[in-house]
Amino acid sequence: MRLSGAGLQMGLTIYACNYLGNWLDVKYDQAFWETSLTLFGIFMSMYLIIKQVLKITNDD
Repeated sequence: MRLSGAGLQMGLTIYACNYLGNWLDVKYDQAFWETSLTLFGIFMSMYLIIKQVLKITNDD
């Protein structure tokens, strides 16, 4: 039950990083921000989920 919002949290984190990267690509006429920030969002969301799981398993 504690991880019921994990999918939404992951999706929003990745979407926000992708959106920001796309905006930076257009604003500064670059081609690497979207990919870099999307990968950062994926790794960050995975880190947050693993951190939550470890906290749950240590609390039990």
